Amino acid sequence: MRLLLGLIKGIVIGTAVGFGAYQLHLTGGFHWVTYGVVGMLVGMLVGRPFWSHLADKNSTVVVAVVKATFGYLIGIGFYALVAKAAGGIVEFSLDGEQTRPLHDWQPLFGALLGGLYGAWVELDDAPPAKGKTAELPPH
Repeated sequence: MRLLLGLIKGIVIGTAVGFGAYQLHLTGGFHWVTYGVVGMLVGMLVGRPFWSHLADKNSTVVVAVVKATFGYLIGIGFYALVAKAAGGIVEFSLDGEQTRPLHDWQPLFGALLGGLYGAWVELDDAPPAKGKTAELPPH
């Protein structure tokens, strides 16, 4: 269930950021920023969101900062992998526009990136179930 929840949250965040970048015509060199922001926001909001660390006295906000930083790096790394290594292997056209590579369709690529990273973060950093406490293994 957590996997599906993280996937949906990531898709929503990635689509929203990608759609904003698409509407603002942020293309070319701005893809690095766009997909980095997708990863950063997914890292901050999916799994255990940053505000839950503020309310928990046994936790620290550093975890959310690390997830956001790592998410930014995942976003630009995934973009670089697809754009530079795969090149124009997957190209298509939407609404009669010219054929472009997948990474140039920011809402779609943002949703793909956000969904993949969101599912992973949700599984990795999910809050403990209610009524259960995290137990430390014996030393």
